[in-house]
Amino acid sequence: MSSNRFPPMVIMGVSGSGKSTVGELLGHRLGVPFIDGDDLHPAANKEKMRTGIPLDDDDRRPWLQEIGRTLQSRQQDGQGVIVACSALKRRYRDLLREHAPEVVFVHLQGSADTLAARMAARNHEFMPATLLASQLEALEPLEAEERQVLLDVRQSPAQLVDRAAAALEGLAVESTTAAGE
Repeated sequence: MSSNRFPPMVIMGVSGSGKSTVGELLGHRLGVPFIDGDDLHPAANKEKMRTGIPLDDDDRRPWLQEIGRTLQSRQQDGQGVIVACSALKRRYRDLLREHAPEVVFVHLQGSADTLAARMAARNHEFMPATLLASQLEALEPLEAEERQVLLDVRQSPAQLVDRAAAALEGLAVESTTAAGE
């Protein structure tokens, strides 16, 4: 599969939802590069989160702009790309769409209990489980006009990738058909 068939994608959700795991596996499946948005955080953001302090909008803005520029440059180069990014609020997703209007959000959803159990079973470099509640509180569901794929994190990573790939194949076909009209 050619990576330029696919729109830019953001694997979104709160910490512990499996963004990096699913994003990497989906990238392999689709032949599209995967970038972990955590790697694009400034060092000050990482330190703040590591100490258990939630980021505010001023902290997130430069990070989201960097992700948006990454989505845009890959799209302009004719390459697909998948970026893991929490994208919790509508205004954050709007900022990403300013850079890449065709972005599709693949939202990994789960209950607070499921996500807390997943976070307890892992050791993240700078995202303690104590920040889960603030992320769930900040999460604004995707709205109908936002290009989206919704997935339940109770499924295995392989099942999530199967479902996401099928949905994205449909979007790729829609985009190709619309472009040819």
